[in-house]
Amino acid sequence: MSRQMIMGNQAIALGALKAGVNLVAGYPGTPSSEIIEFISKYNKKTGTYVEWSVNEKAAVEVAAGASYAGSRTLVTMKQVGLNVASDPVMCLSYVGVKGGMVIVSADDPGPISSQTEQDTRNFAQYSKIPCFDPSTPLEAYEMVQEAFELSEKYNTPVLLRPTTRVDHAYESMDFPELSPCRAAGEFIKDSKRWVIFPRSSYNNHIRIFERNESILPQEFSDSKWNKVVDLGGESLPLAAAADASSATPSSGAHPRNAPVFAAGGISYCYLMEALEILRNENPDNKAFQDVEVLKIGTPYPFPSPMAAKFMKAHDEITVFEELDPVIEDALIHLCGTEKIDCSIHGKHDRTVPEAGELSVEIVKDIIEKMVCPAASDDAVEKSVEAPALPVRPPVLCAGCPHRGSFYAVKQAMKGKKTAYCGDIGCYTLGNAMPLDMTDTCLCMGADITMAQGFYHNEKDRHCFSFIGDSTFFASGITGVVNAVYNQSKQTICILDNSTTAMTGHQPHPGTGVTMMGEFVEKISIPKILEAIGVNPIIEVDPFDQEKSVAAVKEATEAPGVSAIIFKSPCISIAGKLGYRFPGTKNVDNEKCIGCRKCINELGCPALSLSTKTNSKGKQLVEIDRTLCTGCGLCAGVCPVKAIG
Repeated sequence: MSRQMIMGNQAIALGALKAGVNLVAGYPGTPSSEIIEFISKYNKKTGTYVEWSVNEKAAVEVAAGASYAGSRTLVTMKQVGLNVASDPVMCLSYVGVKGGMVIVSADDPGPISSQTEQDTRNFAQYSKIPCFDPSTPLEAYEMVQEAFELSEKYNTPVLLRPTTRVDHAYESMDFPELSPCRAAGEFIKDSKRWVIFPRSSYNNHIRIFERNESILPQEFSDSKWNKVVDLGGESLPLAAAADASSATPSSGAHPRNAPVFAAGGISYCYLMEALEILRNENPDNKAFQDVEVLKIGTPYPFPSPMAAKFMKAHDEITVFEELDPVIEDALIHLCGTEKIDCSIHGKHDRTVPEAGELSVEIVKDIIEKMVCPAASDDAVEKSVEAPALPVRPPVLCAGCPHRGSFYAVKQAMKGKKTAYCGDIGCYTLGNAMPLDMTDTCLCMGADITMAQGFYHNEKDRHCFSFIGDSTFFASGITGVVNAVYNQSKQTICILDNSTTAMTGHQPHPGTGVTMMGEFVEKISIPKILEAIGVNPIIEVDPFDQEKSVAAVKEATEAPGVSAIIFKSPCISIAGKLGYRFPGTKNVDNEKCIGCRKCINELGCPALSLSTKTNSKGKQLVEIDRTLCTGCGLCAGVCPVKAIG
């Protein structure tokens, strides 16, 4: 066993492997993707089956089958993926499982790479599924193992809710010895247990209510994940804090004038670091010497007995947590049900920001204003405002085939009444100027169905949807069926770059390789479209602009649902697929007239203005040879053929 720096997602993977997980399934989504990728590295050693499923719903259902047989399963996704999986997850809560089943739903405060800031802790309460909330990679490693045990003890799925900063943080920990996974279970037929009927759901609801309202709150109150700690992170005896009506520093109980906090997840780490900084900056302030923090690692079911005992010892508690006020609401609820005279501060009274990520600096500033406002005001006056960082919005890579796809549609549809429905992927960046080719983006697969709504509402509008090859398999096929069946007129543009580019180039059914490393027959997108009834189906290279523009015009003139498959590999993996890059392009300064058409119409990051000017004083264009891939789009746009 060696000590290594382990990433949070790797720690979750190692915890699952240490627990003997038999089957792992999921769908890639930042910040969760590395879990499955790491597990797949050891599948030959452990015998664990690993797959990227076509979407999160499929992943949960695959795992459910193995769990019903008694095998341990892990399902991974990001928080919006839990929406896709919610149908089977809600039912599994009532039906239950046999083998331990842990669902990792990685939340993304910020949001940094997501459509929403939804909080999985609320979903846990909504679905009545126990939830663990790790604050460090090491905690995530240990929690996932305990989650499997809890799952089997109570025959329920269990949620693990890491957030981006836990998923992508690193911590020094012992790399465990990995053994073969547990022996696979055997399914025993029992329709009374495994077939969901209204009456059985009613009876299970009663059992679940008793478990979540009476049994687990007490069990979690005794858990090491829920505790009262001092500034050094050492656990404090709860009994000493229970009778603090006249506490003084010398009495052994917590003095009522010292600050008291509650936190969970990564916010707990921010809080402890902020408090340590404040104590060092204010060595004479006794308030920072007697701090108590209620640490919550299992937000649902809430450890009510332990939390109530803590609250009775204090007048005020300030809660730090990211996203929704889950811990705060639980404490407020306890104030009412247990008749506890304690003021709870947090998001509801705007003490803590209600949206976005927290940080050590944000938490420190809040505490400083609470405990020593005068010092905080002085600090503000003395502070020097840091210069603003340059704005660097995300852009499509130089040589990205999606740029050619968007540009071809834009040129073909000039002057036409259109609607361009986008989707989740790199191609969402088609909304940026100068392309400006994404009018809507709702959720995965919604581009195809939203375009139908536009058409049925305005029959004279040319409706386009843009969807990637991976997203097509994940959630696009249903929309195509709906379009053909309900007689929509629209053009579906499938941007096929042979990978799941946005989340790290994971394989999908169209790539011909599985996560187990097996080579399989590629699932043909054209054949799927043909079987559904789409016509015509035109495949074209987006870098061949003449053919691409012609394909768009042909597709839009056809009745019903048409499709264009813009096929060219993602520039980041093109070399691995055997694609030969043409030579980088150059600008002929003698020909360049400084019209900037190449920059203004394509927005390629390899194009920029030079410091050089022509005879008329116009700034010339230059090409960054370290970025240019030689795709040639700019050469086709240049009106004077100055690029070659």
